[in-house]
Formats: sequence, structure tokens, C-alpha cells
Amino acid sequence: MQEIKVAVVSLGCAKNLVDSETMLGLLNEDGFTLTTDPEKAHVIIINTCGFIDAAKEESIAKILEMAAYKEKNCRLLLAAGCMAQRFADELLDELPEVDGLFGTNDVHGAAVAIRRGLAGEKVSFTQGEFAGSDDAPRLLSTPSHTAYLKIAEGCDNRCTYCAIPAIRGPYQSRDGQAVVSEAQSLAAGGVKELNLIAQDITLYGTDRTGKAQLPKLLGELAAIDGVHWIRLLYAYPERLDQRIIEAVAREEKVCKYLDLPLQHGSDKILRRMGRKTTADKILKLIETLRREVPGIVLRSSFIAGFPGEGEEEFGEMLAFLKEAQLDRVGFFAYSREEGTPAAAYSNQVPAEVKEERVRRAVALQSAISEKKQQQLVGKTVTAMVDGSSAQDPSILLARSYMQAPEVDGYIRIQNSDKKAQKGGLLPVTITGFDGYDLLA
Repeated sequence: MQEIKVAVVSLGCAKNLVDSETMLGLLNEDGFTLTTDPEKAHVIIINTCGFIDAAKEESIAKILEMAAYKEKNCRLLLAAGCMAQRFADELLDELPEVDGLFGTNDVHGAAVAIRRGLAGEKVSFTQGEFAGSDDAPRLLSTPSHTAYLKIAEGCDNRCTYCAIPAIRGPYQSRDGQAVVSEAQSLAAGGVKELNLIAQDITLYGTDRTGKAQLPKLLGELAAIDGVHWIRLLYAYPERLDQRIIEAVAREEKVCKYLDLPLQHGSDKILRRMGRKTTADKILKLIETLRREVPGIVLRSSFIAGFPGEGEEEFGEMLAFLKEAQLDRVGFFAYSREEGTPAAAYSNQVPAEVKEERVRRAVALQSAISEKKQQQLVGKTVTAMVDGSSAQDPSILLARSYMQAPEVDGYIRIQNSDKKAQKGGLLPVTITGFDGYDLLA
């Protein structure tokens, strides 16, 4: 059999990255040769994102960029992932560069798509006909000491701005033993940090047992030898109950860190978003978290310019941010997503107003975050080593429990003479900060 080299380009969120790693594991098991160099690849798969306009534009740009390699070795260009799932017909009709596609429910069909595509068929798998087992192999593309652990697929929250339920379907928790087994395998391979992801981790287990199983899962993961840190990402505040809070406080390996997608601080806008909470309830939850989990770091995301957001509602969001004093926040201009209820709302906010409000919110939160960075100066923290800086090998890059990979910056250890392997833990004293990076 002729050697077929395959390159997988992953775009979008960590959940998409896990899908890409599963593709890589399956293709490797199926005898394909993997490469990170698209110039050498006979087949290129772009695992697309279709969440908001900017992500869709990035996906199309990447498809066109990769299409240039068809003038060299590439014989097959496949689109996969969220955008392929959501806009399959449009992609095939409007981008002739794409030779076929498969969606989020057909990750396990990658090998079939390649073989049929190379045989001349224009494949389109979006119906879940290649749903696979819960213990599929993965090849990590993250540093060897840290990995994402997906505990569920899909979403039932039905926020009015979000297309995820239409793309990835209803919420489906993974089997608990399958999650634990995968975590054990990752730990055996050298992973020290597990970053738990789902569209909403607080819902985990409710679709299987009628009761949230996240606290039980955290206890089982914490018992795995070799795992140092367990980090919780994407925890919706509406269902962050006392049992989960107590588990975060109790389990030493669980980082005192939560990513809470709050989205707004105006009750009117929260209702229009379909969120089942209020600004006051969120503030009380934040107060509870800080009281019961001392030192907890809270990250969030907010949307500016949602339909119906006037200066009054935006002012309420700014007032909320001032009171909440969150550690880190990402801000996004509202994206009008086709097929979502909010896309049909009246009082859409002009693009220039949305962007101006994002800038104002960023300026406010930057001052809050800078003050929190300043409060860390002089403190000694335990840090996990990620490696040396590519720009300056004398600088060691590390993270504390306060910093999730890829989004929260590093601790830059200057002129380090510390001998530390990737994934190793060491004490560092914070001497300053530079933007979102801490210095030691």
C-alpha cells in the first residue's frame, strides 16, 4: 500500500482540539502517516470552527490557504468540524477547493472519508453514521504534561445567541468509567494537568442519572497517581451548586480556578439571552465561591452589543464588572448567528457601537486585572513548568493554578538556573508583571 501522509489543522476551541487529537489517533491506528507539514501531506483535513462570524472567516481563510498545497503534494482537501457540520451544502457548493467533508458527529469516519475521497468520491458525512466508541485513541497535540479531557458533548442550555446545540446536538455525558480510564491512560503517558471541558461541565451526568455527577467524577480523577492538577473549564453559574463548590474546596488536586461564562450583567439582557439567572444571583455566587474556596481565581466571558442592549444595559454590565472584580475576562462583540432566536430580535446593535463597547469593557477590566496582578507581587506560588521561551531560552515559562493553558499567560522566570522538566512543580516568587504575564 502506498504511504499516505495526512496533516490535520485544528481551529477553534479546546473541544475541537480533542476531536482533532482523536482523528490523529484513529488515522495513526489505521496505518496513515501523520505530518505537521502541509507541504508534505497528500491529504489535508481542516477541523473548522463555525461558532461566530470571526471563526467562520478564519476557517474559510485557512481552507483557501491550505488549498494552495493542491498545486504540490496534496491530492485531497477535506473540511471537518463545526462549520462543515453546520454549512455542509454551502461549503461544497461555494468552495470548489474542498473535496469533501465530515461533521462533528463523524470524527470516527476520517479514514473512510480519506479513502473514498482519494477514490474520487465527494464525501459528505454529517448524520453521525460513523459514531465511534468512547475509548478511541488520541494523539496529543498539547505539551506532553497537560491535556484536555472532554467529559460531555453537545448542549441543552439553548441560549438565544448560540448555535452549538444545532451543531453538536443535545447534551450527552460520557460514561464515567470511560472518562476515568482515559485520564489514567493520559497520566500513565506523563500528563500532570487535566483540563476538564464540555459545553457545560456542571451538567455532567444529569442526562444519565438525573443528578449531577461532577463531584463524584472529581473524586475519582483526584485519586489517579501522577495527576497534580485538575482544572474546571466552562462551568455555567446556573447549576454551580453547593456539592460542586464543596468538591472544589475539598479536593487538593482540583485547582481553585473556575471558568464561568457569565455573558452579561444586565437582568434584561440575561433574560433575552435565555440565561436562567440574574446579576444579583451571580454576585452572590461569586461571594460564596470566594468565601468557601479561599484564593479561587474566576475567569469569564461577556458579550457586548447583544440585541436590545442600550447605554443603560451596557452601563449595568460595566457596573457588574466593577462589583464582581473578576480576575480575567474575555469580551466579544455579539455575532448574529443564523438560525438562533437572537438573530431575529429587533434592536440589533450597529457593528461600530458593538466594537466601541468592547473597547470600553476591556479598558475597565484591564484596570481590574492589573490591580490583581499587582497584589501577587512578593507572593510565592507553586508553578508547573511548560518549558523554555522560544524567544529567549534563558527564560523558563511556567504557570500557577491561577493560569489555564493558552489563555491566561505565563510566569516568566528570568535568568533561570532551575533545572526543571516540563510538568515539574517548583516554588517561585512573583517579582512583577508584564501585561497578563507574571515575572519571577
